[in-house]
Amino acid sequence: MPMFPFIVLPLAAMALGLVLVILHLRGIRKPLLIGLHLLLGLGALELLVVLLKGTPSNDGLPPGDFGNVAAGFLALAAFIGLLTPILGRRSRLTGNAMLLAHVSAGVAGVLLCIAWASGL
Repeated sequence: MPMFPFIVLPLAAMALGLVLVILHLRGIRKPLLIGLHLLLGLGALELLVVLLKGTPSNDGLPPGDFGNVAAGFLALAAFIGLLTPILGRRSRLTGNAMLLAHVSAGVAGVLLCIAWASGL
């Protein structure tokens, strides 16, 4: 299996997340971009799980600590990202703290994905 989608999909989700943070700081909300960010992030998580478990043609990468931890961080980022609009409405501080946790878990997951795919 080529590594191109495995590297590009998480980086595209991260780049779109950066655009969304800039828009959020300006007070602009774009639901279409948020939905695309959600789809890219969940697609990256799904691709990581496929590579962890292996494909029917045994093209999966050998499982390792980085891969399992990366999947955990990406799942945590997706969970926090889905809860942020619900719980973040209570106060601005709570919303920003959850957004920071979402960003931190997502960046850690993407970096661990790249490290795992490169064989470090």
